[in-house]
Amino acid sequence: MQRKTVRVRGVLPAIAILTALAAGLTGCTDGDGGIGINSDSKGGGNAGTAPQPGKYRSLPMPCKAVDGKKVKAMLPAAEGLAPEALEALYAGVADPSYDADRRVRCRWTAQTPTETRLLSVDFERVVSYDRAATSDDDKARQVYGRQRTAANLPAPGPSASPTPSGAPSGSGAPAPSTAPTPGAGTNASTGASTSPSAGSSPSAPPELGSRVLDGLGDEAFVDDKLAAAGATAAQARTVRIVFRTSNVIVTVAYSVQPALPGTVPPSGETQDRARQLAQALVERFDD
Repeated sequence: MQRKTVRVRGVLPAIAILTALAAGLTGCTDGDGGIGINSDSKGGGNAGTAPQPGKYRSLPMPCKAVDGKKVKAMLPAAEGLAPEALEALYAGVADPSYDADRRVRCRWTAQTPTETRLLSVDFERVVSYDRAATSDDDKARQVYGRQRTAANLPAPGPSASPTPSGAPSGSGAPAPSTAPTPGAGTNASTGASTSPSAGSSPSAPPELGSRVLDGLGDEAFVDDKLAAAGATAAQARTVRIVFRTSNVIVTVAYSVQPALPGTVPPSGETQDRARQLAQALVERFDD
């Protein structure tokens, strides 16, 4: 009986030791495997292949970023306006912003007896929160694409028509055509054509309409809306030029509202002034 007892005592510690070793080996394998996979995944995704941050890390002050001479040309002031009021008009009003490095906007308003003009400039810096999968530039490209789609404009094709010599300076517009084009010359809110009505003067300037633009930042489009005509309401024209430069999207919105019905703000002139201001902003970002 004594020998049997001794053997049992010798076997039990050995079994306990083997069991403990097996449990320890199992725990180490699971832990190291999980950490190794996460580490390798991060390292493999970031080493030499991770998308880089966007070109721009901050935004300019919106009211001071614009070309003052172009703003004055776009917003004629009423005669006899006091110097203080004139200075305030062209200084603009900045919208409140909770993060001035992500989105900022400035607005201007000019009123005369014959019309009211509104101008706004909006800067949005796009940041990807999953940079291992999408770069800031790619994210900005997606945001811009959604805005272009909302304006009923298709993505630009590889064979874009060259700008004719008769197009307004800086407009990047194709020659006016009687055939309808997607998103061009149409009021998105009413579906009404923005072409001059049958009763309008045959010498009225042609409608340029909404379209994709070339030569403005990395990609750009113009969204031209003319309010429906009414018996007592004048037709207001609003032109938005949206362009992307790297991970920043800029929107220039310019609206002309005549005081009396029957006056239609010209498409070419309104678009050309907005385009010139947008081009100046592109050059500022390129500096």
